[in-house]
Amino acid sequence: MLSAAPAFAETSADAGAEFQQCIERLKTRAIRDGVSEQTATTVLAGVEHLDRVIELDRRQPEFTTTFADYLNRRVNEARISKGRELLREHRDLLKRVTAESGVPPAYLLAFWGLETNFGSYFGKMSVPSSLATLACDARRSEFFTQQLVAALRIIEEGSISPDQMEGSWAGAMGHVQFMPTVFLRHAVDGDNDGRRDLWNSLPDALMSAGNFLKDLGWNEEYRWGREVVLPDGFNYALADGRRLPLEEWRALGITDVFGHPVASAPIKAALVVPAGHRGPAFLAYHNFNVIMGWNRSEFYAIAVGHLADRIAGAGGLHNPPPTDVPALSRDQIMTLQQALNDRGFVSGNPDGIMGPATRSAIRAFQASEQMTADGYPGQELLTRLGIGS
Repeated sequence: MLSAAPAFAETSADAGAEFQQCIERLKTRAIRDGVSEQTATTVLAGVEHLDRVIELDRRQPEFTTTFADYLNRRVNEARISKGRELLREHRDLLKRVTAESGVPPAYLLAFWGLETNFGSYFGKMSVPSSLATLACDARRSEFFTQQLVAALRIIEEGSISPDQMEGSWAGAMGHVQFMPTVFLRHAVDGDNDGRRDLWNSLPDALMSAGNFLKDLGWNEEYRWGREVVLPDGFNYALADGRRLPLEEWRALGITDVFGHPVASAPIKAALVVPAGHRGPAFLAYHNFNVIMGWNRSEFYAIAVGHLADRIAGAGGLHNPPPTDVPALSRDQIMTLQQALNDRGFVSGNPDGIMGPATRSAIRAFQASEQMTADGYPGQELLTRLGIGS
């Protein structure tokens, strides 16, 4: 297999020459993978190294985002109101997408709203240049080489011209921010004009979103999940991703927000508690995992589901997430992980990421301290471990 290139030496005097050598290797790779020599040569001759893309790729947020901050920024009254307006405006198109994909209109609008604020901002970076820059960087060279080759195929099929192919710094494109490989596999021609245009054709964009979700396994019989209420003394160790039949959650005393026992329908659900025991709890069904196939973030999946519910007419959360919790820096999380390890609660190698092992260690420590063992790094936990917030 041809590799794209070694790391591009940003500070080297011959950086430009190294980048051009990389572009030649990328051209060879693209042609080998089925792109015509004319397309590969013409498009790659116009790309340039974008220092800003490398800067954004390297940037790690200093502080983690709390669930309250994440959700409140994305599911707000302005977006809900706009979504309801667009639900009426595009009713016929949305009904057609739902008929073909099984995805209800409110979910399609929720994805559209979260990805580009209903088409108000697609990103202004040149996708060919962004992807070439990242393909010529060692960190994720192969992944972005594949994306660049896919982008060249999209150009070659006539969906968009190179100068109009703009998107995010990482190459996500159009109304619904598809990466090029997703575009090739799942984008469709929704307005029957002979091309797949996710920038200028809303039918193409929404039909493509529906098709992608259908291909990911969307189940039209059920919703994404629902907010629930947990009984006093609930065992939060069950919120570890396990999927149990609804009747088992019902037997544990979980109710809906109106106090009724959850349904005993023959489906499985996982309990998600994104803000600890003080925040909301959700039973997440199969479609929650489908949403995470679009974006591997529980926060994102909840935001999509909740925004869809609100657009469809539902009210706000019964138990909104607390806004007074600390936003931890990666260094603080590493300190937390080390403190847990030092006390015999194994969280793995400190990496600054709140993964399953860290949450399990937190739960074990909390239980040993007679705290509510929800696996959430709240202020009380930090205080007991001697960590400043």
